[in-house]
Amino acid sequence: MDTLETRELRYFVAVAEELHFGRAAERLGMAQPPLSRAIQQLERRLGVCLLNRDRRGVSLTGAGEMLLHEGRAALDAATAAVRRTRRAAGADAPGGPGGPRNRLVLAVKAAAFHDLLQKLLDTYAAEPDAAEIEVLSSGMCEQEGMLRDGRADVALMHAPFNSLAGFDSEELLTEGQVAILPAGHPLASRQTLSLADVSDVPGLPLARWPRHGAYPPGPGPEIHDQAQLAQLVALGRTMAVFPDSARSWLWAEHAAVPLTDAPPVVTHIAWPAHSRSLALAGLIRTATRL
Repeated sequence: MDTLETRELRYFVAVAEELHFGRAAERLGMAQPPLSRAIQQLERRLGVCLLNRDRRGVSLTGAGEMLLHEGRAALDAATAAVRRTRRAAGADAPGGPGGPRNRLVLAVKAAAFHDLLQKLLDTYAAEPDAAEIEVLSSGMCEQEGMLRDGRADVALMHAPFNSLAGFDSEELLTEGQVAILPAGHPLASRQTLSLADVSDVPGLPLARWPRHGAYPPGPGPEIHDQAQLAQLVALGRTMAVFPDSARSWLWAEHAAVPLTDAPPVVTHIAWPAHSRSLALAGLIRTATRL
């Protein structure tokens, strides 16, 4: 048996992520007994044990961990195929199938790339047969997921913060990093700082970013968007480390101090490796010429 149904993968991924049949069934909107039977049937068809079941609960076997990894990717690919097909036909554009047909969705991290993004959009718009570009702002590391599941066709991403695995990409910009602090804090008057200087400041903890893998999680408040961060820094409740381009959105109540030992941040334009979109190819050419 070399094929799996999307339904089977959905069922298994829900159980593997929840590690609890009851919660997985609730998440799927179904009863628990048929879900349990479906997973058992899947294991029989594959000829492998995917889950360890005992009195302590449910855990993944090695085979189960592999199927969870591959299953997530397969479900994302199926979802992406639907979304991009509809977008190519204009089915999800204003006005339905009769709406704009040549459209690309560009994912960017909120609060980053303002100057580069403006230059890219203006230059591309002047190209013959330029597609309509819809810009979607996302959280710190959400661009990867948006590319994988088809919510976006192309993204501007930062290394080392974003993973480029599985994508084609071109480097656009390399920059240093700064500490963003309340303007009245003693550290704000320094010409430069080190990562050690900002790692444990009494009363001013580093912000925490969901799924942020480049640095250890900070002890400060969890940040979900730029507006929240800007307000909390201005109030003296947290500070953050950002690429130097973040200066473009700072308030008068903020200060940005260069970090001498932070790794450089490289901005990439990234897209699915299998893409055959002519409109996307035109946008990439424009980006690499900037």
